[in-house]
Amino acid sequence: MFSLSTHMLQLISMIAIIVGALIVIVIRLQAAKKPTSTMKIIMPPLGMITGFLMFLVPDIRIPWTYALITFLVGCFFSIPLIYTSHMKKVDGDIYLKRSPTFIFVLLTLLIIRLALDSYIGTLVTIAQTGGMFFILAFGMLLPWRVAMLLRYKKFLRHSQ
Repeated sequence: MFSLSTHMLQLISMIAIIVGALIVIVIRLQAAKKPTSTMKIIMPPLGMITGFLMFLVPDIRIPWTYALITFLVGCFFSIPLIYTSHMKKVDGDIYLKRSPTFIFVLLTLLIIRLALDSYIGTLVTIAQTGGMFFILAFGMLLPWRVAMLLRYKKFLRHSQ
């Protein structure tokens, strides 16, 4: 039977993280070319909710305290995303405004995440690390999208 070493799994995990982050950057840049809407803002966190089903697997479960701390760290990491996300109105449509700082923030968060991955990987299993970083990502995404939704709604009110 084929078995991967822990180091190989960590390497594959890091490559997946980097590829995933680059995909997110490309998607965000593409999204700025099309008008936004309430659904486009709220769908990512709603779509992520199903990912919490991974915690039904016993090997991925972590203590509630770890989950809460991880979520709060994600919320902290969302602050730069909130401050670098802006909207503009063009021909009656509302667009997310591209910010050069936004990509820098995402790349910085990626570097921090990779550094934390190495450290956290020494404390918990690879499966638990994946679960924790899922919670971290959700903690980043949820406040960011809530802030975007509030800005979008305010933008709609003021543009009418």
